[in-house]
Amino acid sequence: MTGIPRRHFLVASLASAALAAPFGIVRGAPVGFSADPYTLGIASGCPRADSVILWTRLAPRPLEDGGMTDAPVEVEWQVAEDDKFARIVAHGTERATAELAHSVHAEARGLQPDRVYWYRFRAGTAVSPIGRTRTAPAGHKARVRFAFASCQQYEQGWFSAYRDMAARDLDLVVHLGDYIYERSWGSHHVREHGVGIPTTLPEYRNRYALYKGDADLQAAHAAFPWLSIWDDHEVMDDYANDRSYTVRDPQLFLKIRAAAYQAYYEHMPLPSSMRPRGPDATIYEHYRFGDVMDVLLLDDRQFRSASACVNGGRPTWIVPCAERLDEARTMLGGAQEKWFDDRLGNCRARWTVVAQQTLMAQDRRGAEDGDRYWMDGWDGYPNARRRLLDALAAHKTRNPIVIGGDRHAFHAASLKRDFTRHDEPTIATEFVGTSITSEGPGETTTRKATADNPNLAFVRGDRRGYATVELDAKTCTVGFEAVDDVKDIKSGVKRLATFVVEDGTRGPKAA
Repeated sequence: MTGIPRRHFLVASLASAALAAPFGIVRGAPVGFSADPYTLGIASGCPRADSVILWTRLAPRPLEDGGMTDAPVEVEWQVAEDDKFARIVAHGTERATAELAHSVHAEARGLQPDRVYWYRFRAGTAVSPIGRTRTAPAGHKARVRFAFASCQQYEQGWFSAYRDMAARDLDLVVHLGDYIYERSWGSHHVREHGVGIPTTLPEYRNRYALYKGDADLQAAHAAFPWLSIWDDHEVMDDYANDRSYTVRDPQLFLKIRAAAYQAYYEHMPLPSSMRPRGPDATIYEHYRFGDVMDVLLLDDRQFRSASACVNGGRPTWIVPCAERLDEARTMLGGAQEKWFDDRLGNCRARWTVVAQQTLMAQDRRGAEDGDRYWMDGWDGYPNARRRLLDALAAHKTRNPIVIGGDRHAFHAASLKRDFTRHDEPTIATEFVGTSITSEGPGETTTRKATADNPNLAFVRGDRRGYATVELDAKTCTVGFEAVDDVKDIKSGVKRLATFVVEDGTRGPKAA
């Protein structure tokens, strides 16, 4: 449909936006910038059949809180049917203010379903690079193709996975959290954060600016619309609701969370409905892609019960106590659980994708002194997991596929109501992608995981990368795409494994 090879389009548009046909005449005194204001790139997200969110942030000095004055700036945007902008179909002006770090979240409406569009911005005489986006289908669609990714610790490797992703033929990208990391960890760093752990809004803004300055990440944003949810490192490691093992005062932590949530909103292509209100924000949502796919985005951080059995300490692998089995414990919170149940009743597509942050399948680690479970994941909230799976079963959800990240390893799994009963029917199929860069578990650990958990069909933690998904009328095909060497900036990417789920069946099958 585009008539332009994707890799050529990305290189050309990001490198030479000034060659595009200009906007209209600049009215009034032109806004001046000390340098290119589009250092953080452009992005689109939240695709509907008739709309998409367009994002940029004006930041001529990105690591100096953007380098802008406090004055608001009028930013024009255009959406066109062609990359030369000869056929403009939507346009508008947004007011970029210091309150939101001069970020722009424009909602382009009145678009046609399942259509490729190009978009760009102008502030004064400064014209942005050109981005490519796509609306969701409204009715019948032969297939949907997307990638999902998570866990991109900046210091531990290059974003080669995003360079590979940007060159693919995809409809969208789903990001499952840990877009930034608040702390430095890991070995053999290829680059550095350069500063300490952020706790204030300017510090979080600068951390996002550091990550979003990466050219490969910018290319993946410019190529496709994204759906995004957060996990813990966008705020603080392993936090649960208002509890953090590193900041013990809940009121102080909520101030930090408010800064972190605002910075996340300022740097992602999200609608104004997801703008935080202090330390609170609603990011769970339902997206439909014709008759092929429903996507339910979940938030398992903001509303979860405090970690069980750790007495306020860091949730880790432990032999659990009775608290873990308390029926009242929740991962999603009561309101989100009800929302999830209600939305399942409205999921009518062939495939229902539940996009959440981590591994949902049981990952029991047998030991002489008792079985151990990871308290920061669904194993720390087994009754909340059971309620979610019960909802899928009660609604007779057609072809449920759960996707996750966080664990820095590829997983393919079968989800059951009771993992101790191997004859239990499989309720849903799960795929977890490895990390973009963050270090993962070794072979000994992953071998033990598969040996101790028959529900885990595949676990590999030695490779970085992402996953691709292709859905059509008959099959869900998932590819685990692995970077050859995350420490090599020119590294290639090869498929590590392929799995299929057939329409009307449950559980992954190796292809």
